Amino acid sequence: MNNSVIRFILLYVVGFMGIFLMLPIFVALIYHEDVWIDYAVVAVPCLILGILNSRVKPKEVSFYLKEGFFCTGASWVILSVIGAIPLWLTNEIPHFVDAVFETVSGFTTTGASILDNVEALSHASLFWRSFTHLVGGMGVLVFLLTIIPLAGGEGSQFNLMKAESPGPSVGKLVPKLKNTAQMLYLIYLGLCALEIILLLIAGMTPFEAINTGIATAGTGGFGIYSSSIGGFNVACQWIVAIFMFVFGVNFNFYYYVLFHHARDAFRMEEVRMYALLTGVSIAIITANTISCSAGLFDALTKAAFQVTSIQSSTGFSTADFDLWPQTSRCVLVLLMFIGACAGSTGGGIKVSRFVLMGKAVHKELISYIHPRSVRKTLMDGKPVTHDTVRSNNVFFGTFMLVFFVSVFVLSFENLDFSTVFTSVIACLSNIGPGLSMVGPTRNFAFYTDLSKIVLILDMLAGRLELFPILMLFHPNIWQDLFTKRKHKELKHAGKVLNDDFK
Repeated sequence: MNNSVIRFILLYVVGFMGIFLMLPIFVALIYHEDVWIDYAVVAVPCLILGILNSRVKPKEVSFYLKEGFFCTGASWVILSVIGAIPLWLTNEIPHFVDAVFETVSGFTTTGASILDNVEALSHASLFWRSFTHLVGGMGVLVFLLTIIPLAGGEGSQFNLMKAESPGPSVGKLVPKLKNTAQMLYLIYLGLCALEIILLLIAGMTPFEAINTGIATAGTGGFGIYSSSIGGFNVACQWIVAIFMFVFGVNFNFYYYVLFHHARDAFRMEEVRMYALLTGVSIAIITANTISCSAGLFDALTKAAFQVTSIQSSTGFSTADFDLWPQTSRCVLVLLMFIGACAGSTGGGIKVSRFVLMGKAVHKELISYIHPRSVRKTLMDGKPVTHDTVRSNNVFFGTFMLVFFVSVFVLSFENLDFSTVFTSVIACLSNIGPGLSMVGPTRNFAFYTDLSKIVLILDMLAGRLELFPILMLFHPNIWQDLFTKRKHKELKHAGKVLNDDFK
């Protein structure tokens, strides 16, 4: 393991956490809240460590997929622990495990909460919860790629981006990977700013619009009111619903549209399937709930909001969908598994993986009917490599294994099956609310610390595509980290990607 570059990246993350924590300090000062001291106690040491780290460059800057995955998993654990400390110090969340749960839920853009009364939090803490969604939406390491002086070549940067970016494959929109990361963040922040402006026009206050906008951008779902978005007018609800759908789309789509490749944008099979699933789901739920709504428009509004909220993994709510008919609840649970597009800020297994799995099944059926036929699996008109299909299958298997193990552990709580089942999928797919005791009007506070830790790991694993977190539990990683082995020997343990980018 290249310990010097790992230490360099992790301390850079700590330094930027200090910068991020300055924002709730400013909010506290604006609203004359004493909690700024608690945030400063954490922010200042982080800033000092970051400044000291920037003065010491790593001797060897190249690293491989193993280091990339380890840095990603460790960075998110560090982010979560540091981010939880202010909430714990303010005594707004007095139990530390609860504070970590809330912060992990924020950074992973899950939106599951342990709070009974959100309004009791200070403005600074409300903003911090929402801001964690913005940081976690695109990924903190993708953000660092836009600015850190990492001179290890395109391959090293690719290893870092691959470990944090959602979806079965990661590519470059422009020749330089750093420029790709910058382009993604420009699109991300531009859409976020547009939503905030529209929410202000629709009647939200600046504080409400900023918090709602950045929570939507990260598809997170932390609201500043216990009623989530239900207390705002219909115009605000439709704006949020539209942008939840928008942030669930693969960001490559927006790049193609903006830079005169509209034909390539609308050829993306994943985006077309995502739109189709959204439309069909809205139609089914509207028809299924119209009898218990105030009319067709009311049923359509609530259905559109909850479908886009669940499928994009945002988790906002305007209605208690746990009271909806069985068919509607079933549709929402299925959407929890499917999730949004790869390359978006949304969670879930991802639409592209289901599309690819369907194509693989179809190819297998054709091989039984025509044994001598040779067919390639195509995605957006391009052939899909065997490695991509294999990794897709492995992801499905690993996802279900983690899901079943988590459900089994939580079963010892002796709760109803609907609560346990949807608790796990809501956290593993980074959705937020589930059904029954974890429905949109409830929270996760009743779980024991052990179950909360399991759900914390599920949220991290789901956001990071499983393997960066699972890698932290492999003994060989820690053996390599704490034993002095020559960095050259690790070339056989990780995939060297530098040559692919020359």
